[in-house]
Amino acid sequence: MSLIEDIRACRLCADRFAQTATRHSPRPVPWFQPDARLLIVGQAPGARVHESGKPFTDPSGDRLREWMGVDPAVFYDRDQIAILPMAFCFPGYNAKGSDLAPPAICASTWRQRVLDHLPNVQLTLLIGGYAQKWHLGHKAGVTETVAAWRDYAPDRFPLPHPSWRNTAWIKKNPWFASDLLPVLRTRIKEVLE
Repeated sequence: MSLIEDIRACRLCADRFAQTATRHSPRPVPWFQPDARLLIVGQAPGARVHESGKPFTDPSGDRLREWMGVDPAVFYDRDQIAILPMAFCFPGYNAKGSDLAPPAICASTWRQRVLDHLPNVQLTLLIGGYAQKWHLGHKAGVTETVAAWRDYAPDRFPLPHPSWRNTAWIKKNPWFASDLLPVLRTRIKEVLE
C-alpha cells in the first residue's frame, strides 16, 4: 500500500468521531505528491470537505486561492501544491455546533511520514494557530505570529484561517492585505514557475 492509501484507510479516530455531535465516520483527505514545491498546512477538513473528499472546497478555499493569486487548476495540481492539514479528517462539531480541534493523534501518526515524502517543498503556508504552533515550535497567538511574517519569509508564511469568521480580523489588520499578500503572491509565482 502507498502512503496515501494508508492514510485513506486510517480509522484511528472512528470511536472519537462517533461520539461527536455529527456522529460521522472518518474520511481522511490526503492531497499530495512527492514533487510538490508548495505546502499548505491547515487545521483540518471541514464538513464540506468531508462530503467532497477534496480540500478547501468551500468559501475558505475561495478566499485562500484569492490570497495566493492562483486559480483552482493550479491549486489542485498535486504535483505543484501539497495540502497537509494537522488532521486529515473532519473532527466534527461539539454539542453547541462549534468545530472540534484536530485530534493530535493524526499529526503524531502521519505528519512526519508525509513531510519526509515531500522533499521538494520550497514554500510552506501555515494557516492558523495549530499549524503555526507545530511548525514554528512556539505558542504565540495567530495575530502576533502573522504580524511577524517577515521573520519566517521567504520559506514560510504564517496566515490567519481564510474563514469568513476572520473577516473582522482582516479588516482590523489592513497590513495583512497591503504588506503580506503581495509578497506572498510573488513568492508563490517564483516557486511554482
